[in-house]
Amino acid sequence: MKTTVLGFQHLLAMYAGAVLVPLIVGNAIGLSPTQLTYLVSIDILMCGVATILQITRNKYFGIGLPVVLGCTFTAVGPMILIGNEYGISAIYGAVIASGAIIFFISKFFGSLVRFFPPIVTGSVVTIIGITLIPVAINNMGGGQGAEDFGSITNVALSFGTLLFIVLLYRFSTGFLQSIAILLGLVVGTVVAVFLGIVDFSNVQDASYVHMVAPFYLATPTFHFLPIAIMTLVAMVSLVESTGVYFALGDICDENIDQSKLEKGYRAEGLASVIGGIFNAFPYTTFSQNVGLMQLSGVKSRKVIFVTAIMLISLGFLPKVAALATIIPNAVLGGAMVAMFGMVVSQGIKMLSPVISKSEDNAMIVACSIGIGLGVSVVPNLFSSLPETVQILTSNGIVLGSITAIFLNIIFNMIPSKKKQTAIVTVEATTTVGKSQNDPVLVRASAESK
Repeated sequence: MKTTVLGFQHLLAMYAGAVLVPLIVGNAIGLSPTQLTYLVSIDILMCGVATILQITRNKYFGIGLPVVLGCTFTAVGPMILIGNEYGISAIYGAVIASGAIIFFISKFFGSLVRFFPPIVTGSVVTIIGITLIPVAINNMGGGQGAEDFGSITNVALSFGTLLFIVLLYRFSTGFLQSIAILLGLVVGTVVAVFLGIVDFSNVQDASYVHMVAPFYLATPTFHFLPIAIMTLVAMVSLVESTGVYFALGDICDENIDQSKLEKGYRAEGLASVIGGIFNAFPYTTFSQNVGLMQLSGVKSRKVIFVTAIMLISLGFLPKVAALATIIPNAVLGGAMVAMFGMVVSQGIKMLSPVISKSEDNAMIVACSIGIGLGVSVVPNLFSSLPETVQILTSNGIVLGSITAIFLNIIFNMIPSKKKQTAIVTVEATTTVGKSQNDPVLVRASAESK
């Protein structure tokens, strides 16, 4: 009984993130209510499958730590972009292809990580979070193109939901704080019911039980740019997951070596391939469940396995999934501001330590975020270039990410005479300072660096 209760806690902690991704992506690419219900169902189910793949211990995949997997929010913006530009089939082609790429490069990803230090991953995450904010604001008004867009009801409902989440987060602790967004969605929807703006027809029409089917929404199609975008997102997610793996290793007193990391990466790649086949999403570690584990002190894989079984079971119940689809856009918008704002916050958190160490890093961030955001706002900037080049230049996330990687190579990976001179000067001055027992010279030389 205790294991079941603890597993249910983990389910609640990740449920808002699990259902928000399909709701946001599905609404943005124009899915019907029936299709949206399926998308929510299959996403919940695949969260459970992906979790089991990761907590498994075998020779080929699975890091074997008590970790819950779900769709990363860093994939939301890119998937919406791909869906609107190439169609829903291209989303799943990109998810499958990127998952396969991650699966096969898992052994070599350690050597690629040097191209994704915090200055790059932090910039990419920040760009993605910033480009998602307009999606949240549009939903706060009632959804782009809505007849009542910006009405007093929608604005009040969205800001009321956001205020509830903020206050609950501020004045609660522990588990209650970890489900603040989920409770905000519930309370906002209940208020909307009393206002008479919630349509329950989708819940009434949904069946009680259904079987999942591959390629239910679309047969995957494969295009170079969508695959490149999703592979980049997957690599950024792997870097974030690596941090989660090491955090869990510390919590569980387990040594995380290269072999375990490779199996963890393979599990995420395999989960994405299966997710794409069943028209779901790419999957990565959910850090909020790590926080819950620290709070509860329970570090058992058995508890996470119970959570995974609950997720899989819910995936076969369309009526449960349909309940998520009745959440009004205004309520979603209020919650999305908090969720996407946290994505930006996470990016800034990753960037803060490295910016303070070097002015060069500050320039990398300035240019990559500036270009990424600028191209997102003005996508026709490069309209005079050939179409093959525009594939890379018309997307703010892609161009901002490429800028961050390129500038990191220039500033931090290519040997610089200026840096070599600075290092020699610091070493020489430090030696003199030590010999003369003069801490002032040592401090001055460090500051000059």
